[in-house]
Amino acid sequence: MARLIDLVGEPPAKFVRNDRNFKALGLNAADYTTRDAVVGLLQEHPKLMQRPIIVRGEKAVIARPSEKVEELL
Repeated sequence: MARLIDLVGEPPAKFVRNDRNFKALGLNAADYTTRDAVVGLLQEHPKLMQRPIIVRGEKAVIARPSEKVEELL
């Protein structure tokens, strides 16, 4: 997971879906801004991972919106 965060090159917080599940868990987005905090959260709650993530070689993007995939092409 940590390697994937590095490949995307975005702030680690972008990997976390701040949706109703996040809120139902009583989580605070300010607590999940570092790579280690995000990795720990997503290991415990994988449903909170932003997806899809597309990997091509040594680069990756969070494909939301879908136009982000064009960055890899």
